[in-house]
Amino acid sequence: MTTYSGHVSPGSAPAVRTLPELTITKKSVGGAYDNNAYLLRCTATGARLLIDAANDAPDLLALIGDGGLSTVVTTHRHGDHWGALAEVVAATGAESVAHEDDAPELPVVTRTVADGDTITVGAVSLEVIHLVGHTPGSIALLYRDPSGTAHLWTGDSLFPGGVGNTRGDKAAFRSLITDVTTKLFDRLPDDTWFYPGHGDDSTLGAQRPSLPEWRERGW
Repeated sequence: MTTYSGHVSPGSAPAVRTLPELTITKKSVGGAYDNNAYLLRCTATGARLLIDAANDAPDLLALIGDGGLSTVVTTHRHGDHWGALAEVVAATGAESVAHEDDAPELPVVTRTVADGDTITVGAVSLEVIHLVGHTPGSIALLYRDPSGTAHLWTGDSLFPGGVGNTRGDKAAFRSLITDVTTKLFDRLPDDTWFYPGHGDDSTLGAQRPSLPEWRERGW
């Protein structure tokens, strides 16, 4: 069995992680920013949810396959995270979900969410965490595995090495570093595995010692 590492690259095979109640498939969908897309499949029901239909609609539809797709969640409004959204929704009939503050910038949204809301994929529940700064309506999704660690999809709000880009806006940075600290690091244990919108995964424990450095440097 191949050990899940969280590393994918354009043209590579997806990385698959199998949990008791959920299968996570991470796919690089290329584009100018080499975005990650994540397909979640509920073990009990077979229902599927896609996080960020970022690019390469044909590849994403091939990944989804014949099992259908119930929901697409867009983590934030930047175009590199929804380039394939309209095509994927049209092909699958999936519900399109985003935070209410970013929804007006997206091509199709059928449901808006706010902090603390729940999104389901079959029998699995994901908590919506609103993280303001990279965009006004950026969200993370949290899955608390009853038999293991927590899993967190962070979009562009948290990466190994720092929070998301706030383009030199000091107020936006203060908001983002505060939300990431209080809503993620202060709430969740070190073994929480997080999956960013670009690049490799990490754990909160691996990044926690760097929080003071990030706050001091201002980005």
